[in-house]
Amino acid sequence: MKKYIVDRFEGIYAVCEDEDKIFVNIERHLIPIDTKEGDCLLMNENGELTIDMETSDEIRQRIRSKLDSLFE
Repeated sequence: MKKYIVDRFEGIYAVCEDEDKIFVNIERHLIPIDTKEGDCLLMNENGELTIDMETSDEIRQRIRSKLDSLFE
């Protein structure tokens, strides 16, 4: 199963970083409608993308902790 982290949205694309730190453009209509920047997407063997909520929450928590430490 392949993993992507949504970095940003540009026009019709979600710009995502894969596990090899390579950026790829995925058309928005191929990802779940409620996908947000920072979400982790999993691609199954059929090429379907789903949001990995657990990993997405972990990423957000790490980012929040880093930001909080900057302002202490």
